[in-house]
Amino acid sequence: MKKISLSLHLLAFLCYFQVVAQYHKPVLTDNESWSLILMPDPQTYTRFHKNVGILNLMTGWIYENVDTLNTQFVLCTGDLVEHNDLIHLKGNDGTANSLLQWQNVRNAFATLDNRVPYVLATGNHDFGYRSAEYRSTNYDRYFNVNQNRLNQRALREIGPQMNGQSSAVNALYEFHTPHGKDWLVMVLEFAPRDTVVNWAKQVLEAKPYVDKDVILLTHTYLNSKSEHIKSEGYKMEDVNYGAALFEKLIKPSKNIRLVFSGHIGAPDNFDAHLGFRRDKNAAGKTVSQMTFNAQAMGGGWHGNGGDGWLRYLEFMPDGNTVKVKTFSPLFAISPTTQDLAYKTEENQQFTFTLD
Repeated sequence: MKKISLSLHLLAFLCYFQVVAQYHKPVLTDNESWSLILMPDPQTYTRFHKNVGILNLMTGWIYENVDTLNTQFVLCTGDLVEHNDLIHLKGNDGTANSLLQWQNVRNAFATLDNRVPYVLATGNHDFGYRSAEYRSTNYDRYFNVNQNRLNQRALREIGPQMNGQSSAVNALYEFHTPHGKDWLVMVLEFAPRDTVVNWAKQVLEAKPYVDKDVILLTHTYLNSKSEHIKSEGYKMEDVNYGAALFEKLIKPSKNIRLVFSGHIGAPDNFDAHLGFRRDKNAAGKTVSQMTFNAQAMGGGWHGNGGDGWLRYLEFMPDGNTVKVKTFSPLFAISPTTQDLAYKTEENQQFTFTLD
């Protein structure tokens, strides 16, 4: 009996050792590569006091790994809060009202100030009362380009006014990457207005930018079948969802090469949070379009907010190859859960090319 007990303890030790040995901290596969970090919708982290620590863990991990991953900028797909302007909570609304939700997301990203630039999209929950009842947002009260000098340095253009004032809700940034190539990042509001789409088209066709590759960041774009979203049931008027945005802006463009978005999901079903497709634009160049979200993982809409999942995209020195990894700092922080820190399914860890 004693020998059996010792054998079981030895087996448990070996299994534990194997799990720990298999884990590896995120690193670049080539020392000359650079990366961007893609963060999914944080709304369920920000609306529960118990969850906001996971969001802080994510931005803290990004801060600590900027040099390791040679991270040039961070993108967030929007729905920064669950409720843009809700003070009195009821039922399943959460435990943090809108004032605290905005403070929560601001505090989390403040960790990255003057460490790495970040560009945040606005989602439907960042407008109106609960969700896109009207085109007004509290974004500008909590985020401005002066908070992060790296954002201020990269800012090139500001879009049409929001809330009757100049706003970085719609904006263009320029980043000089280690491979000697400039990337433009254009962020557009949730379901952008026609005036915003027209502004974006004019800016990208202007002489300073027409020959530079563009990453477009917006909130709602692809569904889980990787189709362009045609319509949604929000009250907000003057909207352009994925299909309209593709036809009016992305397809005619000569220089939009990547599109990132979030928005979609279903309880504890990661596939329902994802989309990926490639289309040719008017110049015959391939546009790679990626939707990445995780907000209903970790317990559904009222769960832990998304199990800490984020993505890091490695841009290889050949200027053509991009490697995608899906990773959770939440699972990685403890040896007990490190075997869960990567998603390795073919729609979670893959490589694509920029032709």
